[in-house]
Amino acid sequence: MNDIRYEMIIYWSEVDRAFIVEVPELSGCIADGETYEEAIANAKHVINDWIQTAISFGREIPKSKGKLMFA
Repeated sequence: MNDIRYEMIIYWSEVDRAFIVEVPELSGCIADGETYEEAIANAKHVINDWIQTAISFGREIPKSKGKLMFA
């Protein structure tokens, strides 16, 4: 779980009064937290749960694409 390589988009939601973390490469994978650090920690757990659930259903786990770099 410590070797998370998926992109995470983190932002503050005034409506939810929480930091939201979206993991776009894993459909529907979203977490939140009262602090930035808590949101990231929760996202790591949700990513792990997402992967374990996909495995249990025999679904393919997307490879991390990483950031595209242009020279």
